[in-house]
Amino acid sequence: MCDDLGFEKLLSEEGFFARLLGRAPSGGGREPLYGPDLPVVLLTGGPGMGKARLLRSVRDRFAPKVPVIHLDCGSPVYADRAEPEPDARSATTEVLVEAARRLCTWQGTGGSFAFPRLFAGLAMIATGVSEGTPEAVATEVERYEELPQRQRFRGLATGDFWRGVLRGAMRNLLTTLSGQTLDPYSASVSTALLDALFASLAPRGKAELARLYGAYPGAAGQPEHGLRDLATDFRAGGEDRELAESFLFRALRADLEAAYASASGWLRRVGRPALLLDHADSPLGEQLLRAVLTDRRDGQRDRVVIVGTARRADGGAFLYEGLSPREVPSPAEFRPADGVPATWSRRPDPGADRAPLAGGVLLLRMPLLTGDQLRQETERRQRRAEPEGGTNRRRVDAAVARLSGGRPHTVIRLAAAVAAFRMPADANDRDILDAPLRLPGDNAPERPVADVLLQELVLDQLPVRLPAEHRDDWLDLLTHLSVAHDEECADVLLRHHQSGRVHRLTAHHVSQLLTDTGWPSCARHFIGDFGLRQLLVHRLYRLRPDGAAWYADHHLLRDHYAVRTADDGAPDGGAFRSVGAHRMNHHLVSGGVEDVVGHLAATLPGRPQEWCAELLEIAQAPYPGGADARRARAEGLVAATGPALRRTVDQLLHAVWLCEERTRPTGKETARTLAKLLNLLSIMEFEGAGQLGRTATDWSGLAENEQPLLRCACTEQLGRRR
Repeated sequence: MCDDLGFEKLLSEEGFFARLLGRAPSGGGREPLYGPDLPVVLLTGGPGMGKARLLRSVRDRFAPKVPVIHLDCGSPVYADRAEPEPDARSATTEVLVEAARRLCTWQGTGGSFAFPRLFAGLAMIATGVSEGTPEAVATEVERYEELPQRQRFRGLATGDFWRGVLRGAMRNLLTTLSGQTLDPYSASVSTALLDALFASLAPRGKAELARLYGAYPGAAGQPEHGLRDLATDFRAGGEDRELAESFLFRALRADLEAAYASASGWLRRVGRPALLLDHADSPLGEQLLRAVLTDRRDGQRDRVVIVGTARRADGGAFLYEGLSPREVPSPAEFRPADGVPATWSRRPDPGADRAPLAGGVLLLRMPLLTGDQLRQETERRQRRAEPEGGTNRRRVDAAVARLSGGRPHTVIRLAAAVAAFRMPADANDRDILDAPLRLPGDNAPERPVADVLLQELVLDQLPVRLPAEHRDDWLDLLTHLSVAHDEECADVLLRHHQSGRVHRLTAHHVSQLLTDTGWPSCARHFIGDFGLRQLLVHRLYRLRPDGAAWYADHHLLRDHYAVRTADDGAPDGGAFRSVGAHRMNHHLVSGGVEDVVGHLAATLPGRPQEWCAELLEIAQAPYPGGADARRARAEGLVAATGPALRRTVDQLLHAVWLCEERTRPTGKETARTLAKLLNLLSIMEFEGAGQLGRTATDWSGLAENEQPLLRCACTEQLGRRR
């Protein structure tokens, strides 16, 4: 896998991250962007957009030159480490300890870091150990013994000032309380620990703790009160615990800031330290982001670069604090193609008492691959000689481009799978989804690339708020929803496929979960990402023999809208101009071609413009598996019966269907077919026929340039990549 594919500018010597960190990958200094009020940078993009890959690349490129720590907030390891002592540890404290430990051993310019402020807070919450004895507290505190000291040489820790504090605190604690029987959380333990800590501190050390922990809510400038309240809040759980954990994160950043701001740090340290938070939309990651954003909104300043990942396009609902993103000023954002944003300032909300958290972020929109980047990736993986003219390579490139939409991970997987794939010129793009793929370093058998992508893009990236009872059937539900257009359509399918269950998802819930996961929306398709929808359609047809599941879902929707038409006449059809057109769309792809042709032939006279719009809606549909006779039927190579109007409408329907599915090449041949058929209709004897001549010109021009005849968000996404 090409780790920097699509990120070359971001990672370059003069790129965004070199300027943000104040250091280039080569080690040269760079004028830092922004500050002293730094934004939290959020990499936004749905599954497969390369957020984790970019974070790893930043770590690998820059960590030898500046202290860059990569943390996976979605990993269960932190909660597992906290589980043995739930009142003295949490996933948040464990991730902070992990970051501090790595920085304690950093061997780059300026040397390792010490975390005395963080250590003091961790030592206090250690008094919540389950046994509550001095020995148990001492054992817990000793987990953090390396934090308040600096390691100046690899493997050799100095016996500096804070090392003495640790040893003195433990010795005094055990001496004072040895032999006593204490209740858990006894005030004697925390008091003894506080006394031991402060007794060993010089005036400057006491002043530093007073500055930090004296500012704890309710401490009134008294660090002893602040530390004691911090431990109490941690044990209380809930919002009180979150307050304590957020303050510990502030302590870690204060230790890093002190290491840079001191006289020796000013002389010896370079750049800015950074925390890279992968899966920052997890509960743990969101809590860390909220903590730093709140502190900076309230005037706290530090030079720690925070870069997190966010699947939601708006960065995350928590940034808006219960308000709709439309009700607050939009966060600053940029795309790599636009160049490095030279300035950033916090965005206030004049109508609110305080600025929203969203005002403190900078959204970095993860880039889709360009056509050139995509072609380079597929060419790089070709393993056999191309025929004259490279016909197969161009056909494969086109299929990968359309199915991926430029989504980097999808491109990488498809390019690897089709490296030796031979694709007929008239094949459906979805044919490449059956190409076998074995992942690098995986000893498992090859699997169809479609299965690999669904595992990685859907099952491995479940929505954070997906209820546990739906985790096992999430992919199946999405598979059935691949044929839905709007929420009404989706609710029909969900009621059917969740019948008999106590807990059910509605279309609104699923739509919210898809948004949370970063998948785009489309007014005409419930699954709004073209590539994901093709993967799901491909799976649906193979879910049962002979496409039975595909036909069953379309028949269900066809019958639903048939009843709607009978009951309501032809009211608004949601994503369609009418309920009748919606019904015909599902009827077309489930064996009702002749009925659709009859309907279109009967409704054309007298309403050519409305008819053309309805035709596009009906024909914007995937083709079921099996032999595809649409091109032959469009060109009149399949015998058709009936009057000339019906036969011509039959051919035109199949030509438009080819164009609107967007998974086969069209080009000049299909453009000529469209123009010929529409011109034939324009000279027939029915009211309004002449208006179709202009449509012939418009549609053939779009088809010749591989443009959609009916635009929607899905087709716009493909157009942006082009």
